[in-house]
Amino acid sequence: MRLLAEDGTRRPDAEHDRWLTDLDLASGDDAARAVARGTLLRLYEDMVVARRLDAEATALQRQGELALWPPLLGQEAAQVGSARALRRDDFVFSSYREHAVASVRGASPVDLVRVWRGVTVCGWDPYAIGMASPQVIIGAQALHATGWAMGVQLDVDAGRVDPADGLPVGVAYFGDGAMSQGDVNEAFVFSATYRSPVVFLCQNNQWAISEPVALQSRVPLVERARGFGMPGVRVDGNDVLAVLAVTRAALDRARHGGGPTLVEAVTYRMGPHTTADDPKRYRDAAELELWAGRDPVARYAAYLRGVGVLTDAEDERVRRAADTAAAELRAGCVALEDPPPSSLFDHVYAEPHAPLARERAEHARYLASFDDAASDAAGGPPDEGDAASSGTGMPEGARR
Repeated sequence: MRLLAEDGTRRPDAEHDRWLTDLDLASGDDAARAVARGTLLRLYEDMVVARRLDAEATALQRQGELALWPPLLGQEAAQVGSARALRRDDFVFSSYREHAVASVRGASPVDLVRVWRGVTVCGWDPYAIGMASPQVIIGAQALHATGWAMGVQLDVDAGRVDPADGLPVGVAYFGDGAMSQGDVNEAFVFSATYRSPVVFLCQNNQWAISEPVALQSRVPLVERARGFGMPGVRVDGNDVLAVLAVTRAALDRARHGGGPTLVEAVTYRMGPHTTADDPKRYRDAAELELWAGRDPVARYAAYLRGVGVLTDAEDERVRRAADTAAAELRAGCVALEDPPPSSLFDHVYAEPHAPLARERAEHARYLASFDDAASDAAGGPPDEGDAASSGTGMPEGARR
């Protein structure tokens, strides 16, 4: 399904245009047109900022400030279009590449890189923005989203959730490679069987690291949905309006008892799988050139200019906002401090746990042994300038 041609021309589509009535620039109401213009520009700004943050994070990794970074270049429309369809009470379960989704949900620029700098296991408060910690285990988040959605159903049965306005929905983001994982298929079975309020959003970016999608599936991935008893929709993942419309429709179905939907957003990973990957070893330059001509940001910008929404002044404002966000990301990243080593134990169990308490004490004694070694070597206790007293509990060399 596509609403924007590659040159930015808008295609009418009666089935899906009804999900985009708030973007109608032909409305006879001045206030409605103003809202439509603002929403259209918001989608553009989201994508431009996401791309700029991605470039800045990639640069930070190359400069040694991040251990790793999984770029999203090329997938901005699939992420922004779907994320802007969500309600605040929906809950996202993502993989490690959904930086634009996290940003739309309310994560700050520096929140996006805390994990990749190695100072925390989650860059944000999941309950504050309605998005769980990114999942590195391929496909596991599909089960998490399904379990959360089944919990919503139990809450309805117990009278804790009022379904009158539609149920909150669990949304699982994963890539084409995850479609071959058992966790994803098990999530399909449970969610379809119990008609749970879930939307599965597969960003088919054509490559599971170095393996092309054609190697793992002889049919379009969306066709697998039918075998599990749920509908599937294949959408142009580089068309932000099409993704928005399709996701809104899938969410509405889930909210009102229709059960799960699989959305396959066909897009392309323009960069490496992560900054540890070299895609030139397995990807043809002609393929890259082909998809560069389908760039989601350029396509949407062409549409906005064609309808008079994106002016030079607005574009410049958006670019400045993106640069400001990138500067905030860089400053926040380099200012991050290592946490105390004992924080490793802080969030393992919700309640007091005796074995964990013993392990914490053992770990503290282990760290203290470095203080003793430093003190013995110096002939006395270290002074405040020594690495051993820097708050880590170990000399700098031993800590590394």
